[in-house]
Amino acid sequence: MNAVARAVVLTEFGHPLELQKLPVPPAPDGGLIVACRYGGVCGTDLHLQQGHLEVPTPLVLGHEGLGVVHEIGARAAADVHGTPLHVGDQVMWASSIACGTCVPCRIHREPTLCEQRRTYGVNRPVDQEPGLSGSWAEYIALRPGTTVVKMPEGIDPMAAMAFACAGPTMVHALFERRPVRLGETVVVQGSGPVGLAAAALAQLSGAGRVILAGGPGPRLATAAEAGIADHHVNVVEAADQDAALAEVLDLTGGRGADLVIEATGAPGAIDQGLRLARRGGSYLVVGQYTDSGDTTVNPHQIVYRQLDVVGSWAFTGAHLVEYVSLLPALTARFDLARLVTPYALEENAQALADVAAGAVMKAVLVS
Repeated sequence: MNAVARAVVLTEFGHPLELQKLPVPPAPDGGLIVACRYGGVCGTDLHLQQGHLEVPTPLVLGHEGLGVVHEIGARAAADVHGTPLHVGDQVMWASSIACGTCVPCRIHREPTLCEQRRTYGVNRPVDQEPGLSGSWAEYIALRPGTTVVKMPEGIDPMAAMAFACAGPTMVHALFERRPVRLGETVVVQGSGPVGLAAAALAQLSGAGRVILAGGPGPRLATAAEAGIADHHVNVVEAADQDAALAEVLDLTGGRGADLVIEATGAPGAIDQGLRLARRGGSYLVVGQYTDSGDTTVNPHQIVYRQLDVVGSWAFTGAHLVEYVSLLPALTARFDLARLVTPYALEENAQALADVAAGAVMKAVLVS
């Protein structure tokens, strides 16, 4: 066991992250030590660094990862399926652990809404043992209760990391909140990882037509090259927003989509999305994970269109399991590895800057 591991640590909001060396603990009883090979950079990480969410510091960032089993603690000999784990096995793990005892967990059967949810890379600070509790590090200590899934044979880790957080998030949204029905026309607002995961999963689910409304142009081109979505409309850089939205509506056949999925994170997109749905359709809001402010909505559009408006928050270990099980189908149909840009741990500042600028589709720290 290495005595120390390099880790990217958030020490102060709004300041550059620090590359520190932290002690590598022994595998916890019922848990694992995993050598992190890949740590995804999510838009939420950018918000954390900027102080948009109340989280404890200092904190090793990274809530999405893929790595290799390094050490197995007592009573941790199998993954979630009961498949035996061995040193050297490639695994993914769920970012959070629900408490199982609060009202949402125990009574409402909504573990994504757990009041005491503990999340790697978000609310497990360095000063609470073990400090290596984020995926932006050479090693991570996975506690008892973590959902760990052994990776299917032949899956490119880079392809798996393309939707490491967005994939399970959309599995939750599309399996449980508002499923895609066979033959439906689906409009996806937003062409980041969540939007592309929404479009890809809608295609796998049997949607008749998937229209991706986003931007900028290079992101839409990358999506098209990867085989994601049937139509791509640049609403972000459109000189005439009304004309761009009219193009989206025209692609639905003029009546609007059966299902519109919001994956932008921009409050202003909500009113536009309501108007892209057909009468009697559905609007699934997924992208507003952090509070980016209020927006103006005409409630007449909800009533006139008789819309089902549904929100979806985060995901559980079960949704990660479903995502991993879908990877063979996803990677067979879509070129997911094309979406990923790798960075070394010491290039974390550049990775965050590129994510903030929209210069890359999916940044992944590689150690």
